[in-house]
Amino acid sequence: MSEAANRRPLKSRSSGWARALSAALARTAITPNQISVASVVFAAAGAWALLASGAPWALLICAACIQLRLVCNLIDGMVAVEGGKSSAVGGLYNEIPDRAADSVLIVAAGYAAGVAWLGWCGALFAVGTAYIRALGGALGLPQDFRGPMAKQHRMALLTIGCLLGASLAHWWPPQYALRAALWVIAAGALITCVTRTRALARALGARP
Repeated sequence: MSEAANRRPLKSRSSGWARALSAALARTAITPNQISVASVVFAAAGAWALLASGAPWALLICAACIQLRLVCNLIDGMVAVEGGKSSAVGGLYNEIPDRAADSVLIVAAGYAAGVAWLGWCGALFAVGTAYIRALGGALGLPQDFRGPMAKQHRMALLTIGCLLGASLAHWWPPQYALRAALWVIAAGALITCVTRTRALARALGARP
C-alpha cells in the first residue's frame, strides 16, 4: 500500500502551526525518528507525574505531556513525508514508540487511579486496536483508523480526565476522574477492536 494510504487522517496536519513547525524542523539536523522517540520521553514524563503524586499539579503536568506527545506523533510524519526526511526504518519508529507511549500513560493512569488492572486492560486493548489496523495493512488492505477509540480519542479522554481531576480536586478525589476516563478508554478500545476486526473480515471476504 502507498505511504499516503497508511497515514492516519488528521485535520491538524493541514493547520498553519503544524506546517510551520514541521518545515522548521525539516531544515534542522533533527530526524523524524528522533521526534518519534521524543514522544515516548514526554509520555514517560507524564506517567512519572501521575505516579509521583496525585496532586493537581501532577495531573496538569501529565495533561501537558500527553499533548506534547501528540504533537510529536503529528510532526514526525510531516517531517518525514512533507519534509523529505523519511528513512528505511521510519515505519518502525512510527509504530513502536506509539505503542510504548500509549501503554506507559494508560498503565500509569491505572495505578494513579487505584485500579491498576483497568489501566493494564486499557493498554492491552489499545495495543489491540493498532495490531488489527497493522494486520489489515500486512494483508494488503488500507489500514483502518476508525474509532470509536482510536489513539487521538484515547489521549483526548485521558487529558480530560487529568484536567477534570485537577480542577475538581477540592470537591472530589482526582482518582474518580481518572477512573471514569479509563473505563471509557478500555471499553471504547475493545469496541474498536471488534469493529476493525469485522471490517477487516468483510474486506477480505469481498476479495475475488
